[in-house]
Amino acid sequence: MAPKPEQALSRRSLLRGGMGFAVRGGLGGLSALSLSGCKSASAMAATPDPTPAPTTASAATDSSITEYSYISTVLGGSRCYKVYLPAGYAGSGLRYPVIYLLHGRGDSLSSWGRNKALVDELIAAGKIPPVVLIFPDAPSSDRGNYYVDSAYTNSAMPGAQVETEFMRELIPHVDATYRTIANRAARAIGGYSMGGYGALRYALVYPETFSAAIVLSPAVYTPLPPSRSSTREFGAFGRGNKRFVDDIYRAKTYPALLDGFNAKGLKLAMFIAAGDDEYKNPIPADASNDIDFESALLFNRVSRVSNINAELRILDGDHDWVVWQPAFREALSYIFKTLRKPE
Repeated sequence: MAPKPEQALSRRSLLRGGMGFAVRGGLGGLSALSLSGCKSASAMAATPDPTPAPTTASAATDSSITEYSYISTVLGGSRCYKVYLPAGYAGSGLRYPVIYLLHGRGDSLSSWGRNKALVDELIAAGKIPPVVLIFPDAPSSDRGNYYVDSAYTNSAMPGAQVETEFMRELIPHVDATYRTIANRAARAIGGYSMGGYGALRYALVYPETFSAAIVLSPAVYTPLPPSRSSTREFGAFGRGNKRFVDDIYRAKTYPALLDGFNAKGLKLAMFIAAGDDEYKNPIPADASNDIDFESALLFNRVSRVSNINAELRILDGDHDWVVWQPAFREALSYIFKTLRKPE
């Protein structure tokens, strides 16, 4: 089924190329954030109180999505994210479960915001409990960082310690700033495409932090990515001046992470989905990396792990929101079978 132009970026822009605001070569690291509409700390002066006193009844009861930033010591600059607060948050006094949602390559922190009405609807219907959602920006490598720590040092577009910053600064910042339940049983991670890679990795490496994962059309190529993948282009898996190092990539693939996950003995709920019209790579050597195939392979592998309760859905659609939005709807209901409720 062909996606409507307004509903999604093309697969090529998400997995290979950039959007119009992406600048190659001249901007490295966090300087590219200014092109995304992400407010820098200096532009914002001081981060406002995320739960200011409401001035109207509507302000007290409506859900909201707001953009904030803070200064990251790890990244050496401004770290930007958006937060969804459910209706009634300001006056409830409750603490809430929280889901971190990662965007794909070439997209931005604004992409997940299109699901506000969907989440509002599910909460209002009692299908899921009120929840806090965090939409972080992928802050380096021309938004091709795959949410990992990079050792790529090319001066034009160096890598950054994205994973370290996420775990060491972003999560503690969120737990200190909002009324979240700061416990793995109330925390989940999700993402699509490149963000699906990041969500899967974080769930397997940090099961003490996350108890559920939403993995949509994940760019989880095994054992190595296809020849024209963005995993090879932006230095996420590089070292020094070399943009891509096979051994670095292999060490971060999910098959390499499962033994470490099992050793921790923690349970994980996982929802995997992909479209049946995913791009079919015409290069024979790369065909086994098609995302519909890789998604099914991922499910087959993780469903054999005793501590992972996994579900797989193949939906009618491409690498786009025609697939991700209905998948996200079902995924929320699935993970809240085990995720803690507000308290």
